[in-house]
Amino acid sequence: MSELKFTKDHEWVRLDGDVATVGITDHAQTALGDVVFVELPEVGREVAAGEACAVVESVKAASDIYAPLAGRIVEVNGGLTDNPGLVNASAFDQGWFFRIEPADASAVDALMDETAYAAFLETL
Repeated sequence: MSELKFTKDHEWVRLDGDVATVGITDHAQTALGDVVFVELPEVGREVAAGEACAVVESVKAASDIYAPLAGRIVEVNGGLTDNPGLVNASAFDQGWFFRIEPADASAVDALMDETAYAAFLETL
């Protein structure tokens, strides 16, 4: 997971060329419990860093998913509509939420790496 970056809101980001894939961390999906519904953003939507752009609902609660980077949504994971449990089963692979074309790809450098995120979790 060393290529991943993390936010304090428990999103992960994987930058691949000029597109970043976004999902929620294992910590977040565990805290939520069984995910039963996911609302994804519209492709083409422009988002600001930190803007709520998706929703995940579990048997326990509903939570916003925030854009970790400013940019344009270029793809959503339609598989989550039919099988929201992918978030629980495969948070870092099949359970991704959306892909974004960042306005500034270097902004990913400001996010936490795996070591910093693990340290952050210890403070919760």
